[in-house]
Amino acid sequence: MGLDVPVYDLSVIRGLWEVRVKKHRQKQKKEQERKEKSALTRIDQEWQYRIYCKSLKSSERNLLHHYLERSTLPDIRPNTGKHESDQHQDQVSLEDQKDQNRLIFRLDGDGFTDFPRELQWMSYLEEWHVRGTRIRQLPDFLPLFTQLTVLQIPKNCISELPPEIGKLTALRELNVSYNRLSKVPPELGDCENLEKLELAGNHNLSELPFELSGLKRLLHLDIAENRFISIPICALRMFSLQLLDLSSNQLSDLPQDMDRLDQLVTLLVHKNHLTYLPHCLANIPTLKMVVVSGDELTCVPTRVCSNPDIKFIRLYENPMIEEKRKKKKKKKEEEEKKKEEKRRRWRQQKEEKKDGREKEFMEAYISSLKDRDAVPYSTTKVSISCQL
Repeated sequence: MGLDVPVYDLSVIRGLWEVRVKKHRQKQKKEQERKEKSALTRIDQEWQYRIYCKSLKSSERNLLHHYLERSTLPDIRPNTGKHESDQHQDQVSLEDQKDQNRLIFRLDGDGFTDFPRELQWMSYLEEWHVRGTRIRQLPDFLPLFTQLTVLQIPKNCISELPPEIGKLTALRELNVSYNRLSKVPPELGDCENLEKLELAGNHNLSELPFELSGLKRLLHLDIAENRFISIPICALRMFSLQLLDLSSNQLSDLPQDMDRLDQLVTLLVHKNHLTYLPHCLANIPTLKMVVVSGDELTCVPTRVCSNPDIKFIRLYENPMIEEKRKKKKKKKEEEEKKKEEKRRRWRQQKEEKKDGREKEFMEAYISSLKDRDAVPYSTTKVSISCQL
C-alpha cells in the first residue's frame, strides 16, 4: 500500500516564519512607542515626581526646582551649604554649560554605589560622565533620557547593559571601557546614530551580536583588551568605520575580506598572535596606519609595509627580542656552515683513503709482476674492500 509523503522546501518555511516574526516585533515596537507617547505615562511621571518631592526637605526641593527650571533661571547656581572643598570632593555636578550648550551630569568617586534617584527628573540632560564608582548597573529610568548623546561610563563595576539602551536613538558616543561586561545586548544595534563605541578592558567579552551591523554611522570601534579570537562579523559590516582597535586580544589571523572596510584609516592589532597579514589590506585606499606586534609576525604584504602612504609600525614586547632573534638566526647559519664543512672534510678524507688503497694495490700488483716469467697482455682490476 503506497503512502503519499508531502515534501516541503524548508527554506520557504523558514522565510515565512522570519517574515511573521519580523512583523510581530514591529507590532510590539509600535505598541511600546504608543505607550511611551501616551498621556498616561506623563501623568504617572508627574505624580511620581510630586510624591518624591514630598519626601524632600525644602532646601533640597528648591535645589531640584532650580535644576528643572534651567530655562527661566539660567544664572542660579546650587547652594548646598557645603564648603567648596567638600563640593570638590563629592565631584557631583549638574552643569548648564553655555559653551556648546551642553547639559552634563557628572559622577566621580568610589563612594557611589548607585545613581541618585533625583536624576530621573532630569531627562533633559544630553551627556552623562560617570567614572571610578562602584556602580554595578545602569538605572531603570535610563530610557527616559531620549536626548542623551554622550554616555561615558568607564572604570566602574557595570556587569551588563540593559536592553533598553536601544531606545537612546540620539546617542552618538558610548564608552563602557574597563567594566565587567561579558556580553552586549543586540538592542544596541538600534542606536543608529552611534559614531563612537568603546568596549575596551572588559576581560570577559569575547563576541559582539550580529545586530550591531546596523550601526552604519559608526566611525570608531575599540574592543581592545578582551578575549576575541577573531574579528566580529558585525565589525566587517560597519562600512563607515575609520578606526578599529583590536589590540591585546587572542587573534591568530585576520579575515581575507577586510577590504570591505573601504573607509578604514587606522588598524591596531598589536599584542595578538598574528603570524601574517592578509594581502587584502593593500586594497583599502584610505588606510594610513597599521600597528602590529613583530615578535611572531613572519609574513607582511610588501604593498603594505613598503607603501609610503601607510605608516607601518611593528612593536616588540621586549626591545631585546629582535636582537635575540637575529643572534639566533646568525648562530643557526654558523652551525649549518660548520656541519657543511664537516661533511666536506669527511668526503675529502674518504676520497683520500680510497685513493691510497688503490695506490697500494697497484704497487703490490706491479711488484708481483716482476716475479713472473711473462707479463700478461691484459689484466683485470680487482678492488677488494674489507669491513672491520
